[in-house]
Amino acid sequence: MKTKSGKILVIDDNDFVLKTVKQLLKYECESVTTIKNPNQIHSILSKESFDVILLDMNFKAGINTGNEGLFWLEEILKLDTNTPVIMITAYGDIELAVKAIKKGATDFISKPWDAEKFITTILNTIKLSQSKRKNEILETRQGQLNQDINKPFEDFIGSSDKMKEVFSLIEKVSKTDANILILGENGTGKELIAREIHKRSDKANEIFMTVDIASISDTLIESELFGYVKGAFTDAKEDRIGRLESASGGTLFLDEIGNLSQAIQAKLLTVLQNRKIYRVGSTKEIPIDVRLICATNNNIEDLIEQGQFREDLFYRINTIQIHSPSLKERGADVIELAKFYLNKYTEKYKKGDVRISKGAELELMNYPWKGNVRELIHTMEKTVILCEKPELSADDFYLKSAQVIENKSNKLEDVEKSTIQKVLEKHKGNLTKTAKELDISRTTLYLKLKKYDIQ
Repeated sequence: MKTKSGKILVIDDNDFVLKTVKQLLKYECESVTTIKNPNQIHSILSKESFDVILLDMNFKAGINTGNEGLFWLEEILKLDTNTPVIMITAYGDIELAVKAIKKGATDFISKPWDAEKFITTILNTIKLSQSKRKNEILETRQGQLNQDINKPFEDFIGSSDKMKEVFSLIEKVSKTDANILILGENGTGKELIAREIHKRSDKANEIFMTVDIASISDTLIESELFGYVKGAFTDAKEDRIGRLESASGGTLFLDEIGNLSQAIQAKLLTVLQNRKIYRVGSTKEIPIDVRLICATNNNIEDLIEQGQFREDLFYRINTIQIHSPSLKERGADVIELAKFYLNKYTEKYKKGDVRISKGAELELMNYPWKGNVRELIHTMEKTVILCEKPELSADDFYLKSAQVIENKSNKLEDVEKSTIQKVLEKHKGNLTKTAKELDISRTTLYLKLKKYDIQ
């Protein structure tokens, strides 16, 4: 059975023309929408997109100047600069045709038309329109991907039980389209897990796109996710595709989902329910098909309890939950990772053969690695750059100086905890007054009470 493609809008005041076009195209196109009154153009184009628009040149009996058609052509192009417009007239005026094309029309058809030629013209224009849209999305994807292209990315290193649990879950969920939530401390490789799921999924040949929500301001996150139309706000000089739209067909990774504002949480929930988006400043719905993987280092359940995260959104993004283990949970993986990055950086900086002493291995295993794998990578690179001997001792890793910094940090935390306790006691447990005196938000106060286990 032939696959029908293309959505057509026909604007003509002649009932016979509308019925004829619908009859000719109903077996060729996905849908044919007809309207007699051009005053409906604004309303319909604000809600729906079309691949081709057929527009009559004349709408008033006895008038054949084509001025009405040219006026409505300009109005259509103001609303949608990308959709091809084919002008139709009963008079075949070549001069009028040239005028319309100069104003932005794609083609020109004279009535009465040859049915076969008419259908061919429409189908060719549909292909052109759809190809143009695909190219626009591909260009946007490329621009967004270029931002990520230099991010360090390595295959998984490690064979601990904790990582085996992660590998097992990846195997189970990859071939599904379930939404996934990855939890874990900073630097544990949450994005790596998301990429591995995508790589093993049925969408592996499609786009994998990331959005680091923590790095985007609240004022920009909406337009970054949903895109916008020209004129939506002061700096919106042209239409822009958002990440949700350009990731359609593939996987979108939202890192630090816990940082989303309540307003954007509500919009994201609607997207997940309806599989449609609206660009900022537009009421036109755009269908999307995206696999969503989210991650956070926050305790989402605590945020829900504090009213900072929507419980219904949590259930939507949390079909499957994966814990990304910290380095201290991974045992001997520390040494495996250290040796991997030692080899990588000795090759990069042309240091020759360098090994890690047994004493240094013990120090590496005992070190807390608050920054997890990210901190380990940084430590290995710095050590290799500065090393001047074939065997690295514990002192070569500068772990003691890092520990001193950590101890100082711990002392500062002790002071902070004591201060919060004193102010809280002063206001007899009143959180609003305590937050006000400490000059912090109630949300920040909640998190600190949780961190220091203050009852």
